[in-house]
Amino acid sequence: MEFLDFEFIKSIIAIIGIDLVLGGDNAIVIALASRNLPLSQRNKAIIWGTGLAICIRILLTAVALYLLQIPFLQFVGGLLLVYIAIHLLTDDGDDPDIKGSDNLLSAIKTIVFADVVMGFDNVIALAGASGGNIILVIIGLIISVPIIIWGSKIILFTMEKFPVLVYIGASILAYTASEMILGEERLQPIFEQFSILHYILPIVMILFVIITGYNVDQRKIKTVK
Repeated sequence: MEFLDFEFIKSIIAIIGIDLVLGGDNAIVIALASRNLPLSQRNKAIIWGTGLAICIRILLTAVALYLLQIPFLQFVGGLLLVYIAIHLLTDDGDDPDIKGSDNLLSAIKTIVFADVVMGFDNVIALAGASGGNIILVIIGLIISVPIIIWGSKIILFTMEKFPVLVYIGASILAYTASEMILGEERLQPIFEQFSILHYILPIVMILFVIITGYNVDQRKIKTVK
């Protein structure tokens, strides 16, 4: 049977490994996006957000080769991820005009949007490991979903105990954004000519996100006072 075929099983294991290794950032996004929700809504945001994100990722994997042909896709995705990192860092959830249901929907949209933006490397890796077999991708993702969900819950619990971890989480997203930009194929001549950018850009991205987020938070505090 195909499901007992060694190559089939090996491909599934490879896909699960890829999804878990590259899924750490996604777990951080899920934790950041849902940290301000009431306890009764967090599980809904995590489950719905992750479920929709996985469905979209399956579709993206199916068209991965076409995605590679889109000019500056990774560059734009990296810039979008910087925006997401700052937004998650400065979203204190204290706006009295936003109701709980809107917060839940907003958290789900953020999780899905961030997963799509961050999922390019994941999608390309999965497409390669699956050999173009979408069934393999679906099985691998379904198996790894519970681990990603529980990972996000652990991160969320830790962030509540140690709020400074929110900045660390945002820094990881900023680093991921820099890696996406550095991975843009059409910009490789520039990065090869100025190889120091491989070291400077991640640092600049992280500092930009942290400083911007901190300043926005300070302005909010002064406004409240």
